[in-house]
Amino acid sequence: MFIYRQLGKNTEICPANSQLIFMIKKIGVFCSASDNIDAIYFEKARQLGKWMGKENKVLVYGGTALGLMEQIARAVKENGGNVVGIVPVKMKENNLESTLSDQTIEVGNLSERKDLMLQKSDIMVALPGGIGTLDEVFHVMAAATIGDHIKKIIFYNINGFYDPLWKLLNDMKTNHFITEKLSNYCNLANSLEELKLFLR
Repeated sequence: MFIYRQLGKNTEICPANSQLIFMIKKIGVFCSASDNIDAIYFEKARQLGKWMGKENKVLVYGGTALGLMEQIARAVKENGGNVVGIVPVKMKENNLESTLSDQTIEVGNLSERKDLMLQKSDIMVALPGGIGTLDEVFHVMAAATIGDHIKKIIFYNINGFYDPLWKLLNDMKTNHFITEKLSNYCNLANSLEELKLFLR
């Protein structure tokens, strides 16, 4: 007897009594487009991008030439990885599109970008970011709660950035506003070494 499991566009087939192993290849990254944030965030984004490139991972990201987006894309490229940029048409019209992508996909708006990034990624990572990043994170988590997908968000908790949000999510769970285990939808990584464990 064999079992089948759909993960993105990848289908794993194996004997029912064996362990199913799925190799993470395409990593979707949500992050800040601000250039006016502390240097520690740029440094950590570059470190992650360097590791992804050396591990031959594919970066799937928002495709703009700003903030942490540009830093992680550059580090991936410089270390041999591939970059897929998904860019809303308005950002392209405003000359905000990065030139680092190996593949650029133009979409009509931010909603389409979120859906396509999710579709093309095996797992999602949230670096520190603002309103747009939070919108993307909760879009992915909400879709998981109704069974649209089984992909997780990993919060990369650089400099304790996500501590307040993580407390809020756990308070929501404690008070039964979130009914399933948080780990069904998301995890927290406090260091690059912890993050790597989720991305192997």
